[in-house]
Amino acid sequence: MAAGKYINIDYPFKDSDKGFFLQLNDTDSRAVKADLMHLILTQRGQRLYMPDFGTDLMKFIFEPNDSKLQSEIKSDIQETVTKYIPNLTINEVEVNRDTNNEHKATIRIDYSITEDVFVETDFVVINI
Repeated sequence: MAAGKYINIDYPFKDSDKGFFLQLNDTDSRAVKADLMHLILTQRGQRLYMPDFGTDLMKFIFEPNDSKLQSEIKSDIQETVTKYIPNLTINEVEVNRDTNNEHKATIRIDYSITEDVFVETDFVVINI
């Protein structure tokens, strides 16, 4: 990659060590991972001019942590990612209860990034 080429803002937001206002990504895989986190953690309706950008994870926080809720979270993430990040394939979404706290859940998203013939797999974990 050419020196000085940056793709997007890194997630989580942090000060830049290169003199920019925020830390920037300079690799495709880090950029896609940041895009995924920004998409999932943005509340649907929060982004101007794109009212269906984001997920409804915040609406699920006070719902009973049962298999119906877990299914709704999985489908919400799958549909949103398919629409907004077409080069990312969701391999699996796991929603698990915390054994120590019944009101807490962990979401693990296994995904693959497809660029031409290159495929890279990775995952993110979100605690809600």
